[in-house]
Amino acid sequence: MVDGQFESADEDVSRVRLPNIKEGEMFGIADQLLGASKIKVMCEDGQSRVGRIPGKIKKRMWIREGDLLIVSLWDFQPDKCDVRFRYTRTQAVNLSKRNRVPKNLDIF
Repeated sequence: MVDGQFESADEDVSRVRLPNIKEGEMFGIADQLLGASKIKVMCEDGQSRVGRIPGKIKKRMWIREGDLLIVSLWDFQPDKCDVRFRYTRTQAVNLSKRNRVPKNLDIF
């Protein structure tokens, strides 16, 4: 019985947000910080885009080069995106172990 509790607790710890494909979200890797709340992101479809870091995320957490992100593409300018979520290093490694991260972005 104790072993079952540890397995369920382990599953709960690794629950993280995944990109919502219907809303145009995808994985990306922070490539280069550009300043003025902008960042260059390498997206899972192979394109490099300029991402905007909204104030809500900018105030709560720092984004560094090499971080795994969820980005949302702009409808009217497909070469730009918004950063929606940043994974911690531990979360990114767990996603990589479970094969949730696309192979072209898997640097963890």
